[in-house]
Amino acid sequence: MSVTNAQASLAHLYRVFTKPEGQDSKLAQIERHLSDNLADFLSRHVVASNRSLEDIEQDFNQSLIPEQPQFVSEHAEQLLDKLVAHSVNTYSPRFIGHMTSALPYFHLSLAKLLVGLNQNLVKIETSKAFTPLERQVLGMIHRLVYKHDDSFYQQYLHNANRSLGSFCSGGTIANISALWVARNRLFAPREQFRGISQDGLLAGMQEYGYKKLSVITSRRGHYSLGKAVDVLGLGRQSLLTLPCPNQTLDPQLALKEGQTILAQGGKVMALVALAGTTETGHIDPLDELADVAAELGCHLHVDAAWGGATLFSRRYGGLLKGIERADSVTLDAHKQMYVPMGAGMVLFKDPDAGNQVRHHAQYILRQGSKDLGATSLEGSRNGMAMMLYASLHILGRNGYELLIDQSIEKAKAFAAMIEAHPHFQLTTSPVLCLLTYRFVPEVVQSSLQADAALAAQLNPLLDELTVAIQKQQRESGHSFVSRTRLEIAAYDGPINVFRVVLANPLTSEDDLADILAEQERLACSLPQYQQLLTTINSSTTC
Repeated sequence: MSVTNAQASLAHLYRVFTKPEGQDSKLAQIERHLSDNLADFLSRHVVASNRSLEDIEQDFNQSLIPEQPQFVSEHAEQLLDKLVAHSVNTYSPRFIGHMTSALPYFHLSLAKLLVGLNQNLVKIETSKAFTPLERQVLGMIHRLVYKHDDSFYQQYLHNANRSLGSFCSGGTIANISALWVARNRLFAPREQFRGISQDGLLAGMQEYGYKKLSVITSRRGHYSLGKAVDVLGLGRQSLLTLPCPNQTLDPQLALKEGQTILAQGGKVMALVALAGTTETGHIDPLDELADVAAELGCHLHVDAAWGGATLFSRRYGGLLKGIERADSVTLDAHKQMYVPMGAGMVLFKDPDAGNQVRHHAQYILRQGSKDLGATSLEGSRNGMAMMLYASLHILGRNGYELLIDQSIEKAKAFAAMIEAHPHFQLTTSPVLCLLTYRFVPEVVQSSLQADAALAAQLNPLLDELTVAIQKQQRESGHSFVSRTRLEIAAYDGPINVFRVVLANPLTSEDDLADILAEQERLACSLPQYQQLLTTINSSTTC
């Protein structure tokens, strides 16, 4: 049987740009399956396997660009076999290890529309209606945070000379953007100094007489803050990360450190508070830290990439009391607002703040334009605001409130399940829908409490056991939790713990019970578990 190969020709390329393949093609089958039942598609195609990353790399080890084209369906088949089959099923109700989750089904169709329209939000000339839509969405989330009245948003929502914030690819760019504005605001033009954006950081330090510049946060601060001070020319040593054995930043400690910096002739550029830490979901005392920022005379930024969506909840929104006092706030819509990846936001309390980083280009970002690209770090970017716009309308505030409330209640239920289990130990209780715990056999728990010297021997073994269980569970492919290493007040030094994020509304308590049962079963089969028992028995014999 002869095999027909695709040929590079203008006719072939024209068809690829304009016409889908037939209804029986592989790509058409994939689209129908995705539309009919996403969960079924993923359960069939995202399979659990023990294939190593090194083995998978062999499928992607060619550096030559193919000379000849492929038929779309032929290539789609290869993607199913090589890529999809070895991807992570974040839709699964037992994938509870990271901040990714199942998405509302309508985003599949909207994503196709978004790709088809291919708008570029850097400029109205390449986006038209998408720019006012994005401005509206920023206004809606700004109002959720800052709670201004109608007249404020009527004045600033579509103001060519002001912006309430900007969309970006995620929390990293949002945090960098917030500190970029804080830096430029601090080193504003005066007299002969043209501002840091023109004359640079060294000239700014000399002009204002600062011996050093610092950003204060806790050790739970996101790693993007280190990137931010690096990119902005402050250097990573300028990021002061304070210990937080209780998982939140102590305002008195922050104030003390800030006053020390001032006494040394330095300046605190920004205080970064956290509203939903990445590792444990804790929320810093935002109101008290706003007082500290005011006393230090610095910019207050709240990284609420994870926890900001809690404001949708009337029951739990009060946990973020004080966030409305922040100069800037980071939020990620691709976390608890359930839109696809690549939808971060930075908001500014002062609509004039973005002008500190405003930039222009004669061919695109001209003076007086309403382009949001004029005050954003990124240039070309897609219209992800449409996805959030759709969700805000299709789910509504009440729908989001239900999602937030049930995720927190589920975390509390899982915490209770862990505490009731004889062989597990809760290490951080949930504030939002994150918690940490570890596997500690009952006989080991009593020894940890009774004998400090023995505990010093057992905790490293428990650390090894936690890592081994997590790896085995990940490789088995039935469920997934992540792990981290935390300083916890009840322990001498950091310990390894399991970390779970209960944001997927499809996750049930039965799923959670099965995850614990699997971890217990895996633990009992591992050599690290036997080593623990041997150590306990040896100490008893002695």
